[in-house]
Amino acid sequence: MTEMLAPEGHDPATPRGHWLARVADSDVFYAFRRSPLAIGAAIVTLLFFAVAIFAPLLAVQNPFDPAQLELMNSRIAPLWTADGQAPFLLGTDEQGRDVLSAILYGLRISLLVGVLGVGLAAAIGIVLGLIAGYFGGFADTVIMRIADVQLTFPAILIALLIDGVVKSALGNKLDERTMLAVLVVSIGLSFWVQYARTVRSSVMVERTKDYVAAAQLIGLPAATIMRRHVLPNTMGPVLVIATINLALAVLTEATLSFLGSGMPETMPSLGTLIRIGNNYLFSGEWWVIAFPGIALATLILSINLLGDWLRDALNPKLR
Repeated sequence: MTEMLAPEGHDPATPRGHWLARVADSDVFYAFRRSPLAIGAAIVTLLFFAVAIFAPLLAVQNPFDPAQLELMNSRIAPLWTADGQAPFLLGTDEQGRDVLSAILYGLRISLLVGVLGVGLAAAIGIVLGLIAGYFGGFADTVIMRIADVQLTFPAILIALLIDGVVKSALGNKLDERTMLAVLVVSIGLSFWVQYARTVRSSVMVERTKDYVAAAQLIGLPAATIMRRHVLPNTMGPVLVIATINLALAVLTEATLSFLGSGMPETMPSLGTLIRIGNNYLFSGEWWVIAFPGIALATLILSINLLGDWLRDALNPKLR
């Protein structure tokens, strides 16, 4: 009976103990293989990560290195136009930076801030959600009231507030690494509420089940029960939130950089490149803003499509 109900492609002889075998036999992977849109979104997303990681090998210049920039090469049109010049496939900006190289390196900054920001938000939210859901009482009341207060403010406003406080404390002249850390902390403190509320709801359901009572009966510490037994059963919704929040984090970083509160021009992200290109949009150098904008929009769209599919795939009501 088990073999008759197994999804297509299931091999009963495959060792169940191997994690690759478990992934291949899972319902999520089966649904993924049957969704061309999810496959396309995953390919595009992985492609963005790949070109960001291997940017030094793919770019014709390092746009962060002033020694490699020539002002004589500024404002060159894309290669396929009448005024184009090799090797600048997508043209150059006012500093002589190759636009394609700047996009590749800018992707590294945007994705780095997004991944670290989402990781920080997930860590804070999961820990607070576990505490609130498992212990309840005063801890639950305090954490959830703080979350309710934060929900009244938009994430971008919280990020701008944190950025302003740091700049007031440390001065406006921050180096690139400090500014990157400020962005990560700003995004992490802006998005933790969703994780905390979701984990809290799941933990409140899980803590009433028999396996938790059995673990408490044999004397396991609360931290061990939450980490080993309760947390794994709450990770499905967390993965969905993290995927969708990655797109929001990249978009938040781009917004902050566009407003001048993000990465500086010496180490531009996609948002900084769009802000720079916006100054030259009406002077004819459309490529300076068009291609970074297309790259950002494509990245956000692919991650959102992947997150929407993952949400549907992990929803038991849709199976």
